[in-house]
Amino acid sequence: MKSKLDKMLTTHEKLVHSEGVKIISHTQRDVEEWVQHTVMIEGCDAPFKFRRPKKFKCLKGNRVNMTYYPETEKVAGFDIEVMKVVRIKRY
Repeated sequence: MKSKLDKMLTTHEKLVHSEGVKIISHTQRDVEEWVQHTVMIEGCDAPFKFRRPKKFKCLKGNRVNMTYYPETEKVAGFDIEVMKVVRIKRY
């Protein structure tokens, strides 16, 4: 029997899953009624972004499992690669 994660990965071709990655930076800021979280992981220059209704305990220094989509965002006329996180869990 396939797990929920395996079903998600087979259904969505561009979805990526990483296990045990170390968070080196975690910021949280209010955007209207949501909290925008941005994390940076060890060995990757692209930011990982997600929104939640509440603040998280700081994830800096922890290892996590993440499921995300690669995307591009236009900032000041430049295309920047970002990762849209759909699932994050402490390792």
